[in-house]
Amino acid sequence: MNEEEKRRLDELFSAFSIVAEGAYVFLCNMKHDYSRWSKSAVEYFGLPGEYMENAGDIWIGHIHPEDRDEYINSIDRIFSGEDQGHDMQYRARAVDGSYAVCTCRGVVMKDRNGEPLYFGGAIKNHGLMSYIDNNTGLRSLYGFFEDLRTMFWRKDEGNIIQIGISNFSAFNDIYGYSYGNRILQTFARLLQAKFANVGSIYRMDGTKFAVITHTLSQEEIEKRYRELKKTVNSRFFVDENRINLSINAGNVLVNDFEISDKTVYSCLKYAYYRSKNDHLGDLYTFVDALNDDGRKTIEKLDHIRNSVNEECKGFYLCYQPIMNAKTLKLEGMEALIRWKDDRYGVVSPMEFIPYLEQDAVFPIVGKWILKQAMTDGIKFMEKYPDLVMNVNLSYAQLEKEGFVEEVSSLLEETGFPADHLCLEITERCRLIDMHLLFDIITIFRNFGIKIALDDFGTGFSTLGILREVPVDVIKIEREYVMNIESSEMDRATVRNVADLAAAFNAEVCVEGVETKEMINEIIKYNVSCLQGYYFSKPVPYEEFIEKDFD
Repeated sequence: MNEEEKRRLDELFSAFSIVAEGAYVFLCNMKHDYSRWSKSAVEYFGLPGEYMENAGDIWIGHIHPEDRDEYINSIDRIFSGEDQGHDMQYRARAVDGSYAVCTCRGVVMKDRNGEPLYFGGAIKNHGLMSYIDNNTGLRSLYGFFEDLRTMFWRKDEGNIIQIGISNFSAFNDIYGYSYGNRILQTFARLLQAKFANVGSIYRMDGTKFAVITHTLSQEEIEKRYRELKKTVNSRFFVDENRINLSINAGNVLVNDFEISDKTVYSCLKYAYYRSKNDHLGDLYTFVDALNDDGRKTIEKLDHIRNSVNEECKGFYLCYQPIMNAKTLKLEGMEALIRWKDDRYGVVSPMEFIPYLEQDAVFPIVGKWILKQAMTDGIKFMEKYPDLVMNVNLSYAQLEKEGFVEEVSSLLEETGFPADHLCLEITERCRLIDMHLLFDIITIFRNFGIKIALDDFGTGFSTLGILREVPVDVIKIEREYVMNIESSEMDRATVRNVADLAAAFNAEVCVEGVETKEMINEIIKYNVSCLQGYYFSKPVPYEEFIEKDFD
């Protein structure tokens, strides 16, 4: 391999490492059979080094003899071009001679000519899972779920609070990870003191903690959290240094045991992010759980969540046309999810998406949307060969381990052309690391996939996202153009966003177009496409394909 190929391998490996946090990453240049592996995997399994030639043969020597043949057959099929990846479980020998159960997910990435270029993925070591967090000594996330399930089994009513630190990365950057661990240890002891004898404390993922209490009232929880927030804002010391922490907290009452524990956890995470994003870190209580109407809401969410596990039963897609601003001809369409059943009728996505985004099942929904849109898109292209299919992405999908490989696999499975796919991201993507977002978007654009920034201007970070992440299209939200015929402010908004987009080499799509008069005004500016009820409301596939947009 030459230096440029090694540099490219390292860049892709870094992107994989961010996406696959918590798992070992491997990436192989298939042409040269030259690989890079995570340092932690090298140390745990006693591999020769992070960079290896013929790493597959080396790894075979670590796989349990009873699992070896299946692994060899899978690798042979991948390198022969018969398979595009694998998802398998086997036992692998650690440096101490013991065997750990591992799940390995890998995918082949091809160049623009369709030739295999890289084989990469992640290996999750299930032997490392523990019910005790090594850093703080608290019960871990696995312990939390075990206790939550016990709570449901006993029908033991109580409150769950999730508390997290939001400015923690700054301390890691300034003081280093070792000091950061001591901050978490000190914060854990403070939580234990604050909720002593009234609740169980857990270390969740990252810098989040949880409390399960069966004795504290809502008022007492709010009081203790206010005291906790006051302490970390003014009197929190680590190694004699005063540290000013910013914390957030969400709370949910558990008193309905007909729903699942996973639904409760989704509501808890939703409440936490409302605290973080909308309430300046004040305790946000999922109040819907505290009244009859709210209980019906949770029952509906639980019903929808269960339908996800029944192969997304009740979900369907509607499509809204996207028209060329100059010709008013069909240019593309946006796929929009809906859900319905006999009991609840049609449920708006605004009633369930914000909650499902916090749920472990959401990646299943996201994958279903992508696959269905691509499958329908193939049929749409028989009538409209040049169309582009727009699909909304959630930050939960972008954070998911292996999401890049999932999109690549779906393109391969459905045969949908990557350069006819446009993935829409929103201001909510600011919730994830910008470096991670940049790396993922860069990989997608290398595939030929277009990227759109949806709802531009509706959040305080959209300009920041635009500066950090390369996008192809900026979509202007309806609220900025609804009075464009009479409002100089709306006209100035479209004009300035169009100029801004041009500076970033992006096109502009205006949403919410409802009248001919609006079109006449909008097309005066550097706008590429239009979307709105003037052309069509979102409709199911069968209705869309029958429409004539020429």
